[in-house]
Amino acid sequence: MAKTQLNVRVDESTAAAARRRAQQRGLSVNRYIEELVKQDAGEAGRAFVEAAADFMKQYESVFAEEFGTPAPVAAMSPTGGGDAGPGGGATGSGRRSRRSKSAAQGER
Repeated sequence: MAKTQLNVRVDESTAAAARRRAQQRGLSVNRYIEELVKQDAGEAGRAFVEAAADFMKQYESVFAEEFGTPAPVAAMSPTGGGDAGPGGGATGSGRRSRRSKSAAQGER
């Protein structure tokens, strides 16, 4: 990753606080600031998702009236097997159906 020089002027008390907190965490000032920015971005993302969920909940009846009630979504297994689909049982990645397993054994 390319490093970028950023020249920012802050008052001395803010700079001193940043140096102190970075030192307490065993980080360089640049790394400390980078982590603050990432944390801020994460919090902003969570706030956006929460606001969107709140909006959808508030206007749920309006959406249902306009677009109808959505069909329930089939739950996926924790292993990522997916839903069964139109042919029967799920065959998640890395799994073979009995037929393909038998065929593979016959090719040996």
